[in-house]
Amino acid sequence: MGNIEFNHIPAFYLAFPFLFLLILFNWLGFRVKKRQIENNPGIEPAGLGPTEGSLLGLTALLLSFSFGMSATKFDSRRQLIVEEANDIGTTILRCDLYPDSIRNEFRADLKNYLESRINYYQVGDDYNGIQLELSRADSISAICWKRAAQLSNNLDNRVATAQMVPALNAMIDIIATREASRQSVVPRLILDILCVLTLLSAFLSGYGSKINERSSILVVVFALMTTLALYLVIDLDRPRQGFINLNNVEQLMVNLRSNFAEKN
Repeated sequence: MGNIEFNHIPAFYLAFPFLFLLILFNWLGFRVKKRQIENNPGIEPAGLGPTEGSLLGLTALLLSFSFGMSATKFDSRRQLIVEEANDIGTTILRCDLYPDSIRNEFRADLKNYLESRINYYQVGDDYNGIQLELSRADSISAICWKRAAQLSNNLDNRVATAQMVPALNAMIDIIATREASRQSVVPRLILDILCVLTLLSAFLSGYGSKINERSSILVVVFALMTTLALYLVIDLDRPRQGFINLNNVEQLMVNLRSNFAEKN
């Protein structure tokens, strides 16, 4: 339940509190260092040691890894939408291989099927809406498959059915693949560890800064750039919301409606 609630929070709303947390942790690190120097005047200010530098490097590595994972998943989802649009388009075209009576039955079902697949994306992250459209698409595809199976017993339709069955099979299979891709997100544990390491890095950055050379501008820029990088990781992983989405690619599915408008 916690993961579901977290995934429903827009990345934009997560970025703002994290930005202030980074600045706060940097300030805390600076205050701790300053307090140590005040309590021990003989201590010379020191920069970051090997351990602290290694932690900063580990944070950068994990951030890069998470970004690469999000970008790969985003591209995979984009490719699957293109593939499904092609599969549905192929199935619609192969309806023309049948006599008009059969062709019209197939096209009527495929029109409803297409609307269901369009709604599957348009409902966003609404769990109930997604499940409803998956169930609806499954019911319609079962009807189409049963019709094709029955037509395969008719010698007059065997050639057409031999072309229709692979198209239907690909159209049906891509549903499970696309749904699995939607559910495949960057693991919550990785994001949690990344946030913890980033906050620790901000603390160490403040702790390692020199008392007389601390720059508020550099602190804000550091926090802003780090927050932006983390925002991109989360937003890429949620293509149904935020500024980085798949709306343009999903238009390929919407464009398939023209196949029915032209021939009705």
